Amino acid sequence: MIHIWSRIPRYIRYIFMQTLFLFGYLVVFRAVFYFFFFSSTIKDAGIVARAWHLGLRFDMRLALILMIPVGLLAVIAKDRLFGTGLLRRINFGYLFLIYLLLSIFYVLDLGHYSYLGLRLDPSVTRFLAYGEKATNARMLWESYPVVWGLLGMVLVMVLLRYGYRRIFRRYAQKEGTPVRPWGYAAYVVTLVILFGAGIYGNLAYFPLRWSQAMFTRDNAVTSLALNPVLYFVSNFTVQNDTFDDRETHKYFPLVAQYLGVEKPVPNQLNFVRTVPGDSSKPRQNVIIVMMESGGAAMTSMFNNPMKATPNLQQLADNGVLFENFYVPAMSTARSVFAITTGLPDVVRSKTASRHPGIVDQRVVMDQFAGYEKYYLLGGNTNWANIRAVFTNNVEGIEIFEEGYFKSPKADVWGVSDFDLITESDEIFKKAHDKKQPFIAFLQTADNHEPYTTTAGAGDFKKLTAKDVDMKLFKTSGFVNLDQFNALRYLDYNIGHLMKLAKASGYLDNTIFVFFGDHSAKLDPFHFMPIPEYEMSTYVDHVPCIIYNPRLLQPQRVSHAGSLLDIYPTVAKLTGIPFKNYTLGMDLLDTTRSAERYAFIQYSKNLNWCMGMINGQYLYEIDTKTNATGLYDLKADALKDVKQQNPQLTGDLDKLTRGFYESTRYLMFNNKK
Repeated sequence: MIHIWSRIPRYIRYIFMQTLFLFGYLVVFRAVFYFFFFSSTIKDAGIVARAWHLGLRFDMRLALILMIPVGLLAVIAKDRLFGTGLLRRINFGYLFLIYLLLSIFYVLDLGHYSYLGLRLDPSVTRFLAYGEKATNARMLWESYPVVWGLLGMVLVMVLLRYGYRRIFRRYAQKEGTPVRPWGYAAYVVTLVILFGAGIYGNLAYFPLRWSQAMFTRDNAVTSLALNPVLYFVSNFTVQNDTFDDRETHKYFPLVAQYLGVEKPVPNQLNFVRTVPGDSSKPRQNVIIVMMESGGAAMTSMFNNPMKATPNLQQLADNGVLFENFYVPAMSTARSVFAITTGLPDVVRSKTASRHPGIVDQRVVMDQFAGYEKYYLLGGNTNWANIRAVFTNNVEGIEIFEEGYFKSPKADVWGVSDFDLITESDEIFKKAHDKKQPFIAFLQTADNHEPYTTTAGAGDFKKLTAKDVDMKLFKTSGFVNLDQFNALRYLDYNIGHLMKLAKASGYLDNTIFVFFGDHSAKLDPFHFMPIPEYEMSTYVDHVPCIIYNPRLLQPQRVSHAGSLLDIYPTVAKLTGIPFKNYTLGMDLLDTTRSAERYAFIQYSKNLNWCMGMINGQYLYEIDTKTNATGLYDLKADALKDVKQQNPQLTGDLDKLTRGFYESTRYLMFNNKK
């Protein structure tokens, strides 16, 4: 075998060795992902081995594709490759470039996966939006060991450079082997066949495809089976965000009936519902608190064994807790857009708030006549173009952001949540003292990397591994203690807000709404009534509490609710007259509770899905393949039962598609 190998022309052997070296480098990153980032409920060794097998085939495909230029250079130049300075520089320059780009991409991919639990895709360009690059760069700086990472990359590049140059020198020192024309042709044909077969990747009629990696419902297994570079490239298509007038008309009667539109006229596509005022209700203030990265499964109210949120638990026990409450998608910007506009963000690339043609909307918050309107954020409201969502749609809104607060910045996200709440209380108290009703959107941020916490009023203390039952901790879903402590700190600050509200006198005449904007990435957990982790819906399931003992008796509400419903609900509670141009409804309306669903979007097997969910059923549509499924959440929640329920399947399919098409239409046709 050694004798046969030595008779092959050195430039052919050189191609194989450089390809093998590149393939080995890709495998190293796959091993890093598996040993340090892979977390799955699937423990079957056969399934994991299958994912590895597919992943290695994808890695080989990428290595072969990237080595095509080197192969062409080698077979054209032959032995001259090792003797010409220009060809040598071209060869080395290309290899350095691909290793540098691969290293940067893989590091970004691992960071993205650590942050969101998803492989890198083209939507990551949203973090490069104008005016946001500096903020996102600071978040990276404060959350990750950037300096050590750069030093590590420099070291890796030095080693790689030494490796591929050593391979070159090894074959440059060998004697060239004369080859007859027919022999040269045979080697080239064989090389092309081997490269083609490796890139094709399958012993089948069709080539290796990314869909083969999605043989389970588990994102982690799918991520292990894919090559992140090839996955990124395969998704590098940006569809123009628009609407389909014909499809909107098709589903309008169904959606209008679902929303309760008065006397709908199909040709007009009018979604408006008029809600009369109720002067008998006391004119309450409204404080809506967005709890950053606060998923339902993380909280005490939903039986998380770590009981990290006692203050929220107390509010839930004495207020209204919505057990089946969802955000339309996992993203802070998408959630802020959804709650403010009453429309789910269904934009595929970036987010709706970053789309100039979408930020102009008729919103319920704008109709709080006689109210002062506040948006309070510890950082800067230029992130994700959120400033325009408020200032463009809510007349007279006052924005309190960095630069206003006296407290120093805690991290990239601005002042700490404790300081934000402390200084916000001064604003609320001032309005209360002059008997001026107000509606405020208070956005927290510290339950987010880099997970900055302070001592608060001097009595908040971070817990260490010595302070907690680590065996119990491993069943809770928390990724690490920093994430756990950040949620404890968020809960601590919720308690701080309520203490200040009582001391400042506005507690009893204020409607408080607390909601999570999405769940943080979690490790597998199994304490919820349904397998949310395996279903991938845990990212959208969040707590929502409305607290006002003066108006509402303590209760748990089981019918489905959504961020879209919050402003219509609090508007009705305050008794103001308003017109609802959105897709939201009153959360406390029990007349059609059994028919209520929440529209959600989530990633399953790295494919984007949309669907309708309530306490009984989940209906989902894979937006890439158009595959559908109906799941009975009170039976086997992972078993597709659409064949056994054809009528319900048909109804929910129309409702899901109708909600989606209506959203796309209203995004561009709900202007003031």
